[in-house]
Amino acid sequence: MADSAVVQRWDVAGIWKILLCVLLGALGALGHPPFDQWYLTVASFVAVFGLALRARDWRALAKTGLWFGFGYFAVALHWIVEPFLVDVARHGWMAPFALVLMAAGGALFWGAAFGVAGLLRLGGYGGAAALAVCMTATELLRAYVFTGFPWAMPSYVLVSQVAGQAASVIGPHGLNFLLFLATAGLALGAVTRWRWIWGVAGAVMLAIWIPVPEASETGADAPVVRLVQPNAAQHLKWHPDHYQRFFERSLMLTSGGAGAAGVDLIVWPETSVPWLLEDAAGALEAAAEMAGGAPVVLGLNRYVGPRIYNSVAVIGPGGTVTDLYDKHHLVPFGEYIPFGDFLGRFGLRGLASQHGGGYSSGDGPELVDLGPIGAALPLICYEAVFPQDVRGTQSRPRVMLHMTNDAWFGNFSGPYQHLAQARMRAIETGVPVLRAANTGVSAAIDAQGRIVAALTLNEAGALDVALPALAPETFYSRTGDTPLALLLLALILTMAALRWRKSH
Repeated sequence: MADSAVVQRWDVAGIWKILLCVLLGALGALGHPPFDQWYLTVASFVAVFGLALRARDWRALAKTGLWFGFGYFAVALHWIVEPFLVDVARHGWMAPFALVLMAAGGALFWGAAFGVAGLLRLGGYGGAAALAVCMTATELLRAYVFTGFPWAMPSYVLVSQVAGQAASVIGPHGLNFLLFLATAGLALGAVTRWRWIWGVAGAVMLAIWIPVPEASETGADAPVVRLVQPNAAQHLKWHPDHYQRFFERSLMLTSGGAGAAGVDLIVWPETSVPWLLEDAAGALEAAAEMAGGAPVVLGLNRYVGPRIYNSVAVIGPGGTVTDLYDKHHLVPFGEYIPFGDFLGRFGLRGLASQHGGGYSSGDGPELVDLGPIGAALPLICYEAVFPQDVRGTQSRPRVMLHMTNDAWFGNFSGPYQHLAQARMRAIETGVPVLRAANTGVSAAIDAQGRIVAALTLNEAGALDVALPALAPETFYSRTGDTPLALLLLALILTMAALRWRKSH
């Protein structure tokens, strides 16, 4: 009976700890849009690192990180249910499974980070440093493995703070490292009562608090760009009774009602033309006519042999296609099945790129020519999520064009989180971003990641804005993640060597 009572008390304590970790993770996610309470992210990491520093062994640390990560990603990624609700009758039942699996996937990374930090078993400064290093390393891995999914990185909560500007030097993963070091320092100070640590880490928190000043006005001689937001609801976007209406709306917004005089470039969203490129000659001519001589950059699909591509086309006078780009970073299981061509040989062809309805990937990041404006780097929807995808071109673009259909992401958090990531891409590279989104948020973003002008979500409209200036090339745009990855590897090996020496 006594043993049973002890087990029961342990189980109750374990359940309460799990609930606490999940709650802390959920609070941490509120630093992301649309909540934007970055201090809750900081506080949650301080609290969970404090729990981790008191944990008994690596298994307890791993469980702490796992449940904290589950709460964090369940809240931060709850928009993932929205695509399944477009056609509730067919796909609605998948929504809860998608959310649980996505949250669990992110949680596994964080559980592994805490567990490895526990295996190193370094006390005091070493334990706090191990947590920061391992968390940064797993977030870096999350951006690359299985094609990567770095959505909701903790550093993104700093995009509107002066501290976020450090991404131009160390990138978003380096910013993660600084955030984890600061919060682990605060946690260590709380656990050990070393007040000087609170002073140092508190000064870092104060620096984080400073907001970025508002964007200044662009020079009068800057090119004027018109961003078109047709606001086509996803469940109607491809409907035979509606797609013509949405296309005509885009044409009307292109002309602005009074013509496109004085506009140097017009940008439409992803797949804003409802016909395949090879069948869209009349539509492209109509777009060019409404543009009044200005180039139009628009999204549509095209076939090359048996393969279909999600593409961007630059349209000149008469509807002539002057340049093309094919999306290269596709969404696994959304736009294609991994190893789809191979699986297609065995009859599994639903999304196999060569044999079914899935997309094929383009050759990689490529620039398109916008004439006098210069070269642009198109980022189609999901591609703006990846820092590494904006660094793969041989020459530097004048602007990044983020063309997206965020109608998939619902009306609450997804579109705003996607916008925040586009802002971080601007900070990392010093290259402004023009964002044309089907249902919003369409925006012009300057080279410091500040929103110059924007259209609100679920509003049909056109936004005329002067093209923000190009900033000097950043250190991060030249080096990428390699220096940080090497530093993390060296630190982990050093910590492992210290642990081995201590145990022998």
